Amino acid sequence: MSNEDITLTAGDAEVTVTPGNGGRIGSLRIGDVELLRQGHKFGCFPMVPWCGRIRDGRFLDGATIQQMPLNAPPHAIHGTARDGAWRTARTGKSEAVITYDLVAPWPHPGRVTQLFTLTEDAFTVTMSVETYEDSFPAQVGWHPWFNRNLGREDVQVDFTPAWQEERGEDHLPTGHRIEPKPSPWDDCFGMPDGVDVTLTWPGQLELKVASREQWVVVYDEQEAAVCVEPQTGPPNGLNTHPRLVTPIDPVEATMTWSWRRL
Repeated sequence: MSNEDITLTAGDAEVTVTPGNGGRIGSLRIGDVELLRQGHKFGCFPMVPWCGRIRDGRFLDGATIQQMPLNAPPHAIHGTARDGAWRTARTGKSEAVITYDLVAPWPHPGRVTQLFTLTEDAFTVTMSVETYEDSFPAQVGWHPWFNRNLGREDVQVDFTPAWQEERGEDHLPTGHRIEPKPSPWDDCFGMPDGVDVTLTWPGQLELKVASREQWVVVYDEQEAAVCVEPQTGPPNGLNTHPRLVTPIDPVEATMTWSWRRL
């Protein structure tokens, strides 16, 4: 099938998915309000086959050191699938499936699938990485740009992590866990019972970001947007928390955004 944009609707909620632009969620509208930033850094892109930065772009793959392009020098960042064209496998009024086949510079063949489901008050995405050949380490996650302001007051971010990954000067976790610090953040947090973050635009809307995964990066240092990024491991996780995709065991994660008007 083609990789043209897909529009999903349920009640007064509308989502646009852009397979041809990195498998990104391009838009989430609740009524006449757009929740995701538009423009250059827009929507919500998939982070796969890794999340955040890889130190020096290198990771250990069995006995081999693999080198990824340094697209955030001196590191590699956010995977390769956001730069490619995905294909639509199935689409309906409120559900769609898109796929992406991993290619160079990623060294292993594999298929990434995203399933999108929209209801009147929630949007759920499941992403998986499968292989029918080599086993390899991988991560999956999402990087949304939520608008900081929807026309009234700035968003409030509320969550209760068990720990914060100490961030080094190179923006990577040092391996030490510390007490969570107050905003501003460009940091990874641990939530062992699952990601549970609430975004509140006072007097307008409350949106919960939830996932069974225990890692979330929160980035609120940009003036226009706030990012809440559930993922299957921390930044540099291909090196520090490797999780293998095998022919019988894919890597899979699910994220749900649910909302209510205030």
